[in-house]
Amino acid sequence: MASKNVGEFAAELRMSERTLLEQLQAAGVEKHSASDLVTESDKAKLLNMLQRAHGSADGAEKKKITLTRRQTSEIKQADATGKSRTIQVEVRKKRTFVQREPDPAELRAAQAAAEEAARQAREEEERRAEAARIEAERLEAERRAAEEARRKAEEEAARAEAARVEAERQAAEEAARLAAERVATQASAPEAAAVPAPAPAPAPKSDAVVAAQAAASAANAAAAAAKAAEEEARAQAIARRRAVEAEVAAMNRMLSQPKRVLKAPEKAPAPPPPPAATPAPAPAAQAEGTLHRPAGKPGETAAKPGDKAAAKPGPGGTKQIKQSQVASTWSDDAAKKRAIKTRGDSAGGAGGWRGPKGGGRHRGDSGNSNFNAPTEPVVREVHIPETITVADLAHKMSVKAAEVIKMLMKMGQMVTINQVLDQDTAMIIVEEMGHKAFAAKLDDPESDLIGHVAESDAAAEPRPPVVTIMGHVDHGKTSLLDYIRRTKVASGEAGGITQHIGAYHVETPRGIITFLDTPGHEAFTAMRARGAKATDIVILVVAADDGVMPQTKEAIHHAKAAGVPIVVAMNKIDKPEANPDRVKQELVAESVVPEEYGGDSPFVAVSAKTGQGVDDLLENILLQAEVLELTAVKEGPAKGLVIEARLDKGRGPVATVLVQSGTLKRGDTVLAGSSFGKVRAMLDEAGKAIQSAGPSIPVEIQGLTEVPPAGEEVVVLLDERKAREIALFRQGKFRDVKLAKQQAAKLENMFEQMGEGEVKTLPLIIKADVQGSQEAIVHAMNKLSTDEVRVQVVHAAVGGISESDVNLATASKAVVIGFNTRADTSARKLAENNGVDIRYYNIIYDAVDEVKAAMSGMLSPEKREQVIGTVEIRQVFHVPKIGAVAGCMVTDGLVKRNASARLLRQNVVVWTGDLDSLKRFKDDVKEVKQGFECGLSLKNYSDIQEGDQLEIFETIEVARTL
Repeated sequence: MASKNVGEFAAELRMSERTLLEQLQAAGVEKHSASDLVTESDKAKLLNMLQRAHGSADGAEKKKITLTRRQTSEIKQADATGKSRTIQVEVRKKRTFVQREPDPAELRAAQAAAEEAARQAREEEERRAEAARIEAERLEAERRAAEEARRKAEEEAARAEAARVEAERQAAEEAARLAAERVATQASAPEAAAVPAPAPAPAPKSDAVVAAQAAASAANAAAAAAKAAEEEARAQAIARRRAVEAEVAAMNRMLSQPKRVLKAPEKAPAPPPPPAATPAPAPAAQAEGTLHRPAGKPGETAAKPGDKAAAKPGPGGTKQIKQSQVASTWSDDAAKKRAIKTRGDSAGGAGGWRGPKGGGRHRGDSGNSNFNAPTEPVVREVHIPETITVADLAHKMSVKAAEVIKMLMKMGQMVTINQVLDQDTAMIIVEEMGHKAFAAKLDDPESDLIGHVAESDAAAEPRPPVVTIMGHVDHGKTSLLDYIRRTKVASGEAGGITQHIGAYHVETPRGIITFLDTPGHEAFTAMRARGAKATDIVILVVAADDGVMPQTKEAIHHAKAAGVPIVVAMNKIDKPEANPDRVKQELVAESVVPEEYGGDSPFVAVSAKTGQGVDDLLENILLQAEVLELTAVKEGPAKGLVIEARLDKGRGPVATVLVQSGTLKRGDTVLAGSSFGKVRAMLDEAGKAIQSAGPSIPVEIQGLTEVPPAGEEVVVLLDERKAREIALFRQGKFRDVKLAKQQAAKLENMFEQMGEGEVKTLPLIIKADVQGSQEAIVHAMNKLSTDEVRVQVVHAAVGGISESDVNLATASKAVVIGFNTRADTSARKLAENNGVDIRYYNIIYDAVDEVKAAMSGMLSPEKREQVIGTVEIRQVFHVPKIGAVAGCMVTDGLVKRNASARLLRQNVVVWTGDLDSLKRFKDDVKEVKQGFECGLSLKNYSDIQEGDQLEIFETIEVARTL
C-alpha cells in the first residue's frame, strides 16, 4: 500500500489535520506539517498509543460488563378492510462498560496533592489549638483579676461597716452618760421642783454632746460611702461575670457548629479524576478533613466507629459525612445549655430565630452576635427582557409581588401577578423602586446575526441616487414622474391620486435615477416617512398656483429628520394663476431657502403637462448626487429595505424591495422582519423577470412565508435554518409585546369607560391590498374616535376577505372594510347568511367619509329649545274644581296645544311646564295664531296674574355630526 501524507490520512479518518498531528506526536512520531508522509510503522505506533489510551492494548486485562435490555410491546393497526391486527414489537438494547487502569502519573499527582492537603490541615489544626490555648489563658487572667477586685471591694465594705458600728457604740455611750447626769441633778434639788417657776431656757449643749452628734454623722456618712462602694463593686463584679459568661457561650457556640470540610488551596490545576470503575489509592482518603478531626492522621476516619449512617466511600475513595451526623447535640454537655443565653435573659438573649434577613442568625444564637442591621437600602442591577411578568419582576428585585402591584396601581395600571409587562414599563417600575434597570437581550438569536450575514471585501463603487417625490395631494407628483417615465401611472390609480409607494428606475442620458413616488394624502404619513428614510434626495413638489399646504410642511419635516437635501419643483408653472414668488416666500418661512437667496435648496420651475424645466430638474438631481458621492458595494450579499408589501392570491406574499448594497440574486435566502424565505422569482417595475438586482434598484420578490411589514430591513443570510430561527424568535417577541400592550389597553379602556360612562364603539375589520394602505386606513379610522363614539379596529391585515374574517365579524358584530380587495364566493355567502356588512372602497376619502357618517349616526341627538310664540295674559278667571283660567292674546307667533310654556312676571321666569288646555271660545283647538284671543290653563299651576306673559316653546332634537 502506498504511503500517504498527513493531510490525506486525516481526510480518510474524517478528522482535522491539527488533531492528527497532535496524536502522532503523542505516539512518538515526529510529524510537523500536512505534507509529511505517514508510513505503516507510523500508523502502527499511532494504533498502539490509541489502544493503550483506551485500555484495549494487547495483553492488557480487559474488564468489561455488558448489559442487555429487552423490551416487548404491542401495536394495534387497522387495515383497509377495518380489521385490526396486533403486531409484536421487540426492542433490544445492549451497552458495554470497560474498566481501564489508572495512569501512574495521575496516581502520583493525586497522592502528592493528598499529602499536601493533609499537611496543611495539620498546620491549620495546630494554629487553631494555639489560638484556643492563648484565649483560655486570657480568660483565666481576666477571671483572676475579677476575683481580686471582688475581694478588695468586700474588704473595703467590711472596714466601712466596722467604722459605722464603732461610731454608733460611742454615740450610745455618750447619750447614756448625759442621761445619768441629768437624773442626778434632779434628785439633789427636789424642793426647787415643787416651787412653781417659769420654764427655764434650754441649756446649751455640752461639748461632749456636740462631739457625739458629729461622730454619729461621720459614722453615717462612712456607712453610706461604704454601702455605695459595695454596690459599685457588686455591679462591676456582675458585669465582669456576664462578660466572662458571654465569651464562654460564644466559645461553646463555635464548638457546637457543624463540622466543616477543609480543602487544600488550589495552587495548581488538579489532575483529572481517575475513572469511575477504578478504586482510588489509600492516601487519597486523607485529602479532606473536618474542623475537629484533621485529615491525614493515621487511624482516624471521617465518622465515629459506631455511626451506622456513615456514607460509603465514593469513587474517589473519600468518605462523605452528612452534616446532621457530626453536629453537636445538647445531650453531650449540659454546661453548654446553661452557658448560652435564651430569650428574656439580661445579657440580651432575646434574639432567637431570625431568617435570612436577620443576618443569618440561627436558633440558639445569643444576643451578643456581631450582626448589624443594614443602614442603607440594597440597590440591585435588574436585567429586563422584552416582556416579563409581575411575579418574575418582583423576584428579580427580591421584593414581594404585592409591592410591584402597588407601585403599578399608583401609576394608574391595574395588573395581576401573572400580568405581562413590556420592557419600558418594567424599567420604569425598577427605577421607581430604587434599583438599576438594564435592557437585557438574553437568548437572543439576533445577537449573532452579524456572523451569519456574509460581509464582502469588495470596494465601494458609485451607485445611482434614490430620489423620493413628496408633497401635498394633487400637486402633480405622479404626473411629473409620469412625464419623466413616459408612462401613465396616475391614470391607473383610483380617483387619480396615488395610494401606494411606487418605485421605478429611469435610465436617462445623464445616468440612472431611482424614483420613489409617495402618496400626498394626510393618512399616508407613515409612507412618506419610509420614503424619506430610504432616499438620498427629496424632490418637494409644490403647485405654483396653490402654495405650501399641510402635507407640504409634513414632507419638509420628514426630509429634515432624515437629513437629506431638498430639491423644490414648482409644478403647474404653465397656469396663468401661477405665482412662484409666493411659493418661495412660503417655503422660506418653513426654513427651505432657495439658492438665489443664499440657501442650499435649488428651486426649479417645471410643468408636468408641457415638460418645461424637467431637464433642469434632472440636472439638479444628478448634481446633488455628485456632491453626495453616493457609493455602495456591488459584489456580495444584498441588504435593502421593504418599500411595500402585499398578498397576491396567485403568487402569495409579494414585497417591493429597494436594494441598498450588494446584489440580490434569485435563490438567495432573505430575512425581512419576522418573514423569511428563498427568492423564487424577481421582477422589475415593468413586470419583467430578472435574475439579479444591484444597489438602488427596486424589485418585487416572491417566496416569503408571510407579508413583511413595510419599512423592515431585508438581509441575505447564508444559512436558511438561522433565518428561520430568527424569524420565529421575532414572531414570538412581537406576540408577547402585543399581548402586554393589549392587556394594558384593555384595563385602561375599562377605567376610562367607568369614569366617562358608557362609550359607544364601532368595531371594524380592515383588509387592504398592501401594507402601507392598511396602516394608513387604520390611522385614519382611529383619528375619527371621540369621547362618545370610538372606532375599534378588531383586525387589520393584507389580502382578500376570507371566511375567517366573516366569522370574526359575526362574533364581534363588526363591519368589514375591503380596500382594493374583494371577498371570495364562500365568504360572501357566509356574510349574507349571518348579516355581516361588507363595504368595498378604492379611494381612502370615501372610506373615511362613510365611517364618519356611521359614527355620526351613533351619536346621541342634541336637544334644543325653539320659541314659537308669545302670549299676554289680560284677565284671570277662577273656576271651581278647575282652577285659574287665563284669557290671553297671542302677540307673536302661535300657541300649540302640546307645546311647553314659561310664565314670565316682570321678565322673570316664575314657572316652566306644559299647557293643560287651549280653547278658542268654547271649542278646544290645537293651535292659535298671532292676533287672536284664546283661553288656556297651566298644568298643576294656578298662580296666574293679569299682565303676566307666557313664552311658548318646543324641544326639538338635532342630529349631531363629527
